[in-house]
Amino acid sequence: MLKNILRKWNNEGHVRPQVSSFMKYMGPGLLVTVGFIDPGNWAANVAAGSTYGYALLWMVTLGTTMLILLQHNAAHLGIVTGYCISEAATRHLKPWVSRTVLSSAMLAAAATAMAEILGAAIALQMLFGLPIRIGALLTLAVVFTLILTNSYSRLERYIIGFVSLIGLAFIFELVLVQIAWPRAAVGWVMPRMPRGSIPIVMSVLGAVVMPHNLFLHSEIIQSRQWHVEEESVIARQLKYEFLDTLFSMIVGWGINSAMILVAAAVFFHDGTVVADLVQAESLLRPLLGNAAATVFAVALLFAGVASSITAGMAGGSIFAGMFGEPYDSGDYHTRLGIGITLVIGAAAIFVVDNPFNGLILSQILLSVQLPWTIFLQIHLTSSEKLMGKHANDRTGRVMLWAVAAVVVALNGMLLWSYLT
Repeated sequence: MLKNILRKWNNEGHVRPQVSSFMKYMGPGLLVTVGFIDPGNWAANVAAGSTYGYALLWMVTLGTTMLILLQHNAAHLGIVTGYCISEAATRHLKPWVSRTVLSSAMLAAAATAMAEILGAAIALQMLFGLPIRIGALLTLAVVFTLILTNSYSRLERYIIGFVSLIGLAFIFELVLVQIAWPRAAVGWVMPRMPRGSIPIVMSVLGAVVMPHNLFLHSEIIQSRQWHVEEESVIARQLKYEFLDTLFSMIVGWGINSAMILVAAAVFFHDGTVVADLVQAESLLRPLLGNAAATVFAVALLFAGVASSITAGMAGGSIFAGMFGEPYDSGDYHTRLGIGITLVIGAAAIFVVDNPFNGLILSQILLSVQLPWTIFLQIHLTSSEKLMGKHANDRTGRVMLWAVAAVVVALNGMLLWSYLT
């Protein structure tokens, strides 16, 4: 899989990516990227930076590296087979196995939607003073409208615009603060787990490597139906997809890192532990000025709306796949899946006492579900019956199982931290 792409990148001149063609191809990766720069990430990263400074930056690096492998593998399935993960599971696994795993994935998508909608509601409260629950209902209405009235291509353009604005917002924030770059450089590459940091570590992992994004990426790619093309076209698209995924995940790594850097420089430096995104915005105002606080809130709003869209799409894809159908916003099963995901997510906001803790908890729940999605994906993409000659090679399987082992180990550490 990955080994073949890296080793044979230039072996076949007729499938060498051209810059102009690649730029036309870009979109699926950035659509997925917005899922891991969502409000849940903001909460996890602000908590990590304000509590532990630069010490947990390595989790963003590790999570992004694992994400590149997993997202490429998920897209690989869609390009080769024309099925998303949910469809493939329904068609190739025993019903009780596929329904169990896919149902847990639906719950994970709903937990994601809760974090996304809640983040947008928090941003509306910052900007306009709206109550959280009113903001959540307004966000829900806007997201439903965007999903049900727009095609993939139009949504991709919106999402790319949102990602660009979020990135520019954090470049603006970084310019205003003094970063201890040598300490940050060490933090990016040296694993450390300060006492009591396991829940935050897991929330950062859950905020970067998200189960619903794996389902969504395979769905977006398979909708282009490249599997019906000749082998040379499939080979070219596999290379384009890897470039798109690599570029998009690096963008996400940069934005997530910027969140921790800003929190470390502004809050940890002064010994302030942030327990609320509203608190973060209010503390930024006197320290960095009104413009910084407003930019923070506007970027959070864009992140909340954009990631709510992708969470709803993922839920629709998973649910439709349980009936052996592809995502289609005009289809009953897809719409029902979108509705279940977003309504459960919004309803959860009405029973959450502490919004910030709710965001952190949602990311931990994603981490707990993540191993099952990874196991499912590895099983499917390693199957020669399903993937043919494009099934994972030995190197690919080793790398993917290593990712799974890290996720399981971290989940075990999380459980142990609660039991001791």
